[in-house]
Amino acid sequence: MSVSQQVFLRDAMRRLNLTRDVFAARIGVKRRALDTWLLPEGSQEARNMPEVVGRFVTEIVENESLLQKYAQSAQSGPLRQRIAVDGKHQLLSVDQFSRESVEELFRIADLMQPIARRQKVSRVLEGAVLGNLFFEASTRTRVSFGAAFCRLGGSVCDTTGFTFSSMAKGESIYDTSRVLSGYVDAMVIRHPDQGSVAEFARATNIPVVNGGDGPGEHPSQALLDLYTILTEFSRLGKLLDGAHIALVGDLKYGRTVHSLIKLLALYRGLKFTLVAPKGLEMPDYILEQVGRHGGHVIEQTHSLEEGLVGADVIYATRVQKERFSGEDLEGYSADFQVNKAIVDQCCGPDVIVMHPLPRDSREGANDLSVDLNDDPRLAIFRQTDNGIPVRMAIFAVLLGVEGLVQHSLRDVTWSPPSHIGPDDSIFHGID
Repeated sequence: MSVSQQVFLRDAMRRLNLTRDVFAARIGVKRRALDTWLLPEGSQEARNMPEVVGRFVTEIVENESLLQKYAQSAQSGPLRQRIAVDGKHQLLSVDQFSRESVEELFRIADLMQPIARRQKVSRVLEGAVLGNLFFEASTRTRVSFGAAFCRLGGSVCDTTGFTFSSMAKGESIYDTSRVLSGYVDAMVIRHPDQGSVAEFARATNIPVVNGGDGPGEHPSQALLDLYTILTEFSRLGKLLDGAHIALVGDLKYGRTVHSLIKLLALYRGLKFTLVAPKGLEMPDYILEQVGRHGGHVIEQTHSLEEGLVGADVIYATRVQKERFSGEDLEGYSADFQVNKAIVDQCCGPDVIVMHPLPRDSREGANDLSVDLNDDPRLAIFRQTDNGIPVRMAIFAVLLGVEGLVQHSLRDVTWSPPSHIGPDDSIFHGID
């Protein structure tokens, strides 16, 4: 680059007529990362921007159609309208999102952080009731959705399992959905059968969120995973475009990776390494959809050691034994366990290790190893914490109150802990 990165970036923002906040969102980084790139080169806090940033910004500035697209994106209507399904404000699949809309959702999630961190309180959903309908076992997702709704001032009605549902008496999905829609203002639904949540959604006009439909999708999990990756990359001064993502484990039935890889494909020039035991590979229809975006490299291997070399993100998943239909589990051996030794051997100090949880910590399960628990590269608890602001943002958008949150904030009246977990590490750039 013939000019300094500071001059280059300032000129790009001037030509695009964008503020720092909007410009950072357009190139997919956090504002604090952009600020370090804009500091004078001699400054102690200045950091070099990744080369791919320069290429991406140059392409935006020089491509008139892209320039027009970015200039108009903020004027294309409310986010809830742009991600609507058949005119309904529902979240059923990550296919509803473009890169621009997902990053707009994340800007709203950033606004939710003071509430999620127990620093502020908002009551924008006061009086609203959420129906948390989980027809499949869940702890983290169910409580996360409920907590997110409550932190915006709403209340929650929970039900878990078929045993306690009238569906066990033969009631149809349509009848259940229509009846409950008269009781609550929004529903989160988890169901063991793929496509079942869409059936619930067709029977109602209230917001419905897919909390996981069998081996299908888990859109809110993928959104919080992507939000975590972008947040971690911002802390490290890295850009998601051009990154190397390794997905490890049960890629056939792991609905979290099905949704995540489709979201990641919205970015540019990624390398995906898919590491799975034989018989548990990523479904072809997912690979075909990712391949249609172009510019990505997809490699599949049965060797964990080969797949992790040079990875920027390792996303491990547990074996979904409850969804097996005749597959042989013998191939899932210790050779597929992500542990400290193989991470040290194959990856650098900035790799991010993730897992959607729960992880099976029992001996012989060969899930993500607990020997990484004290390693700052392990992001699984930062990942789960991010589920609250992201799900708050989802509710705020679907119920049309995102514009009210900023002006509704007030200080909490209790004394929250400085760190949620007693063993949490303190990371640079994360309060």
